[in-house]
Amino acid sequence: MEFVVNADLGFTRPEEVVDGNDARGLKRAVTRPVDEEFSRQFEFRRCQVRDWSAPGQPRLNFRKMGFESINLSHSDSLQTLLAQIREAGDISAEQARHLRRLLTGNVYPLSGGSCLKVLQVAPEGLIMRQGGPNGLKVDPDVEIGEMNGHDAALAIHGDQDVRGTPLKQMMRGFAPWMFRHQTPDGSNRLSPLVLVNLWVPLQQVTRPLTLMDRRTLKPREHQLRYALPTDEFLDRTEDMSQNDIWAFLHDDAQQWYFHSHMAHDQAYVFDTLGEPHGSFILPGEELAEHCYLQLKFLREKLAAGEVVERPARAAVDLSHVATEPLRQAIESMTKLVASAPVDKIGQPVVDVWLARAAEAMDSVVRKSLEMRVVALLLPNIWPFNRSVNR
Repeated sequence: MEFVVNADLGFTRPEEVVDGNDARGLKRAVTRPVDEEFSRQFEFRRCQVRDWSAPGQPRLNFRKMGFESINLSHSDSLQTLLAQIREAGDISAEQARHLRRLLTGNVYPLSGGSCLKVLQVAPEGLIMRQGGPNGLKVDPDVEIGEMNGHDAALAIHGDQDVRGTPLKQMMRGFAPWMFRHQTPDGSNRLSPLVLVNLWVPLQQVTRPLTLMDRRTLKPREHQLRYALPTDEFLDRTEDMSQNDIWAFLHDDAQQWYFHSHMAHDQAYVFDTLGEPHGSFILPGEELAEHCYLQLKFLREKLAAGEVVERPARAAVDLSHVATEPLRQAIESMTKLVASAPVDKIGQPVVDVWLARAAEAMDSVVRKSLEMRVVALLLPNIWPFNRSVNR
């Protein structure tokens, strides 16, 4: 497989940019309702997205690029919990508390001789996302809650403005002086205190996360303030009903990265205070969606005891499928469609096929956990790199 994927990423439309009406001279993206049609505010632009897992790709660097991967495999308890959440398809309040306990106090090595020490996993901002292949809504009737029911975010965005809501209210305006950050109108490169997102891919055969090498961003030109309405999924006071985040305009010079084989034994850490990121649809996901819907139809009919006609088997062109995990998932679903036991109603073989089909369908549903973490960026030497939980 090629290490560069040509894919469409969602950016703010230039016509949605207005003056920021503040002394800092920054632009702002127009605020739209969270349920408004995507194309009203955003546009897809074709970008080259590099698979950093491929041989010869540069090593990620949190300080320079704004994001990096960390190893979570050291904790069997954590891996067991993540597998349970992936299987369930949502996260409970007790599981969230357990997850916070397992992460707090740990130290994770980073490149360049640094390490990240987790001080706190914030009580707000722990979210599980799910998204079907090619933008398919797996459960269209699910309601967005504080932690569950969130789709994969297609729009490129940054999660928090260090000068905006809610940090402004929670920290009485001191956040820019306390947190390390780089923003279009200022920076703090001295503080060891960082606010990062910890993003865990429970499974991402489809809809992977992509992140920008922050060195290729022109912040004064392409980074926009945006007020995200939160009243539909967060219980906040009126003065914090909107979350001040970042939106972005497209530029050909921007460089994007993803990982085609990442599982929950790894996670991304990236700068909450501005790192551009979002999910994207891989070339080939339209085939995965087609197979998913075929299996769904067959499962519903066979589970109801109905006799159905097996879909005609046709050659499937996988030449444009972007990654090997996606290719394997499509091949598996195609074989299951072709072997559907349509003439064995009521026999045990039907139950076996139904279980295998459900597993194959679930494998192409992107699931991820993300959370806000207050941490220290320290030298990777003792005693700074001493973990509490190890």
